[in-house]
Amino acid sequence: MKQATRSTRRVLVALFDHEDRVKAALPALRERGYRIEDVYAPYAVHGLERAAGLAPSRLGWLCGAAGLAGAGLMLWFEVWVSAADWALNVGGKPFASLPAFVPVAFEAGVLAAGLTTVAALFAVSRLWPGKRASLVDPRVTDDRFAVVVDETDAAFDPEEVRSLLAAHGAISTDERVVPGGGARRSGR
Repeated sequence: MKQATRSTRRVLVALFDHEDRVKAALPALRERGYRIEDVYAPYAVHGLERAAGLAPSRLGWLCGAAGLAGAGLMLWFEVWVSAADWALNVGGKPFASLPAFVPVAFEAGVLAAGLTTVAALFAVSRLWPGKRASLVDPRVTDDRFAVVVDETDAAFDPEEVRSLLAAHGAISTDERVVPGGGARRSGR
């Protein structure tokens, strides 16, 4: 019987105490050809994903498409109900009065976009009820920034990367073995 093996990979995790130091270290890593797996921050830092070379999120496109689909389906439903399925002549008004349907269609679009966005975020982040958080460092949620560099091949020199990160203000660096597999988001 064949035994299932779990693939692993090595990463180097560097902790920083200020966003400017992280922003300065990321281009230096990319210039030398290192692949940045992810960057963790306690708050949103504008331009961080671009500096890390991470692919832009497609969540906005999904949200827009779901909103348009929700509004379109609701508009179709309202027209079908008032003009085809349950057509009532109310004071000689037209059966399909589109201006009256716009507010409800808009709200249905907002609802569809919101629910789809939350569901997609949970699916992509692999969040489900009862899942335990796996942080690279517990202080990443308080006051630290973390950069995860993928050790892609045998030519990766951890000491060179450590000295580069230390020159840019890294507080600490740590090599780890993490479960592998999955699609990578970086490497442009």
